[in-house]
Amino acid sequence: MVRKANLLFMDTITAILITVHIIISIALIALVLLNSGKGGGLSDMLGGPGSSGNIGQTLAERNLGRITAVVALLFAATTLSLFWFLD
Repeated sequence: MVRKANLLFMDTITAILITVHIIISIALIALVLLNSGKGGGLSDMLGGPGSSGNIGQTLAERNLGRITAVVALLFAATTLSLFWFLD
């Protein structure tokens, strides 16, 4: 009985982790596509001041970079968690 309850708990945790991992994956793809590369990225798309000259990063681009880094760390954490739970 305890073994069956433990398996149900592990299956539930795994299903939740897979769902969170998919959401984080989609968010990470969107954030990477929004980030500026050599061409400009977000500031070019929105027509910000960075598109007209070599002014530097805007506040939105810096925050977008920070959010991308946090989501990338969450992606790594869910990947390692899934590896551990599916082993």
